[in-house]
Amino acid sequence: QVQLVESGGGLVQAGGSLRLSCAASGRTFSTYPRGWFRQAPGKEREFVAAISWSGGTTYFANSVKGRFTISRDNAKNTVYLQMNSLKPEDTAVYYCAVRGSGSRYFDPSEYRYWGQGTQVTVSS
Repeated sequence: QVQLVESGGGLVQAGGSLRLSCAASGRTFSTYPRGWFRQAPGKEREFVAAISWSGGTTYFANSVKGRFTISRDNAKNTVYLQMNSLKPEDTAVYYCAVRGSGSRYFDPSEYRYWGQGTQVTVSS
């Protein structure tokens, strides 16, 4: 059974940092692109970042560009999201996902497996 488990969320003051991890089990995803999305209360799930299978190509939403980085360790079947200079508007549940097929890395419908989410709350 495939499982994606996010960790590292929590409460942080504006300007602070958090590092999210997403560990996969039940299957190796070393050849699959992976991504992070987030969903704030009352809003749709939105794209945050994505990374190619090799880690050589990354994509970011404009709202997080320059503040967040995404990386992966295929040996550990894990992807990371380093979040710096956090803002209150970054408050959301963050989800990691594994892409299935297609080229729209920002489209959640192209992601096949999802984690249960981890809460990130940024206080002002």
